[in-house]
Amino acid sequence: MIQKYLDNLKIAALNPMQLAVIAAAKKPNDILLLSPTGSGKTLAFLLPILSTLKTEIQLVQALIIVPSRELALQIEQVFKLMNTGFKVNCCYGGHSTKTERNNFSHPPAVLVGTPGRIAYHLKHANFDANRIHTLVLDEFDKALELGFKEEMSAIISQLGKIKKIILTSATSMKEIPSFTGVSNLVELNYLDSNAPVLASLKLKYIKAPDKDKLQILFSLICKLQNKLALVFCNHRDAVDRISALLSEKGIAHGIFHGGMEQDDRERALIKFRNGSHRILITTDLASRGLDIPEIAAVIHYQLPLTEDAFTHRNGRTARMNASGTAYLLLAASDQFPSFLNEMPEEESLPKTTTLPGKNPWSTLYIAAGKKDKINKMDIVGTLLQKGNITKEELGRVEVLDHSSYAAVSSKKIEAVVNLIKNEKIKNKKIKIDISR
Repeated sequence: MIQKYLDNLKIAALNPMQLAVIAAAKKPNDILLLSPTGSGKTLAFLLPILSTLKTEIQLVQALIIVPSRELALQIEQVFKLMNTGFKVNCCYGGHSTKTERNNFSHPPAVLVGTPGRIAYHLKHANFDANRIHTLVLDEFDKALELGFKEEMSAIISQLGKIKKIILTSATSMKEIPSFTGVSNLVELNYLDSNAPVLASLKLKYIKAPDKDKLQILFSLICKLQNKLALVFCNHRDAVDRISALLSEKGIAHGIFHGGMEQDDRERALIKFRNGSHRILITTDLASRGLDIPEIAAVIHYQLPLTEDAFTHRNGRTARMNASGTAYLLLAASDQFPSFLNEMPEEESLPKTTTLPGKNPWSTLYIAAGKKDKINKMDIVGTLLQKGNITKEELGRVEVLDHSSYAAVSSKKIEAVVNLIKNEKIKNKKIKIDISR
């Protein structure tokens, strides 16, 4: 059965960490999994959960609590791709509470959500928690760091029939808070196993001649051309300043931070995943728990305040068997962080800059999604048949609840819109336009 799920996910085999979690979950103990970002923790706890689900129980049987909306959506997507036959639901702030309540009319076997939203539904008795036997606190260290202790404590106090608790963390934990209720804890520590990956990460630095680093960032982006890059800042205003400069220069990019509306954040990630944007400017919110592609470069526009933050940022590149580069941008007065274990090499920048070429992909917006009974094949069929494009000119398609996005060749996207703007999908007239 596991092999069927792996085939559905297009994964050849489980890694040692995932195998260890599955083995540990068979024993009567709780689990603390310490493993780096990008190592496959989601599948490591989903597979043991699946082995405990019963089709005859039409109530929530497993609860997965995560610190961010993006991580909740990612776990939901992985579970759906496994095609298990069990229902999964996702609850998070910024999502319609009415939609979530309606979903509970046919309760999911697996419920994924952020602490605040799960606490809300429990408070209003929107789902029955009496048959929940497995609790996963994913990215538990991040949830504590973001101040979700009170909500998590309130949730756990209402789960009276938990048989298994799985905590996951990408950093070492000195102690486990008592409110988790863990007992007979087994620790699986795979943090050191990331060493071979980090060996393929190059550290480089660029020093600005003055306080302003915007110009050297611009020069570096031009040097990288169309390589996928994440630009990390400590503050939202820095994200906005960089965005203003790149917009002025005509460089396509996305921004991502906690002050944005959920729809805008989701759209930024979609465009980054499908290649419409090759640069994403972000705070540390994007350093963990996001479904984003392999990154060629991480750029520390502002140096992180802690070693953990530095590690998580860098963990977005040089993952699995790939290589990557992390660039530290330093103002004239900046010093190297004390936690650096090696001296980065200096990166030289060209004296003249050449703007990156135009992105090969642009994003099409379709104003309908899963809740409107529109699926991926409906969209693909319409674009190929009515939009007069080939399979090679159609990229990644993502279908959300009430909207969908498709990557289309930048050379063809305006023609596609003109061809299909009056077409119907499943006999419905739907707004279709270029996503700006």
